[in-house]
Amino acid sequence: MPTVPSSTNKVTRSRARMRAAGLRPVQFWVPDTRLPGFAAEVRMQCLVIKGDSHEAETIEFAEQAAEQIEGWV
Repeated sequence: MPTVPSSTNKVTRSRARMRAAGLRPVQFWVPDTRLPGFAAEVRMQCLVIKGDSHEAETIEFAEQAAEQIEGWV
């Protein structure tokens, strides 16, 4: 019977501990900010909300969210 690599065992044990602590794994897919068209898409979306009645509220939300990412490296 082939042996399982130790890194796989570590991951399995770590996940078991997290589940025992009442947590569950979640995977998030987010836009790749490194892609060439990313900045253009952001600009286009900003222009879409420009002048909208909810523009100020949307910008405030985005600014508050951006303040929360300090130290995320």
